[in-house]
Amino acid sequence: MYKHILFATELNETKSYIEDKVTQLQQLTQAKLSVIHVVEPIPNAYYSGVYGVIPGLDSADSIGTTRVLEERAKEVLQSLVKRLNITEQDLHIPIGHTSGEILAFAEQENVDLIITGSHGLQGLQLLLGSTSNAILHGAKCDVLAVRFKD
Repeated sequence: MYKHILFATELNETKSYIEDKVTQLQQLTQAKLSVIHVVEPIPNAYYSGVYGVIPGLDSADSIGTTRVLEERAKEVLQSLVKRLNITEQDLHIPIGHTSGEILAFAEQENVDLIITGSHGLQGLQLLLGSTSNAILHGAKCDVLAVRFKD
């Protein structure tokens, strides 16, 4: 059975039905549980969305913007860490391309199940394709794509 489960989440998809499935599978398998949320660097012209408007940043300061987005993600995900009863060390917020970072983490950390929502709304993925589809086709382990309820 599974020994290491990775919950790949977006800030807007931490819905109870996905969390319930993650919790149930973790309890059933007694697997280690890690959570990952990837911060994608965004063009300086776009400082809003799920992170909110970021006032006071120089439009040329993309590194500063990325750091602010990373800190906001940590703040937002603290309640998820508590609900899932995991430690801070099991929360990972890398910066980069979402599916690539998730797949790299899964391979490096010997993850044998990735759980994600069936579709998301992050960055350029809206235009270029589905993160969950990229994970499904690129993963070397099992993937559970939880369908969003309408």
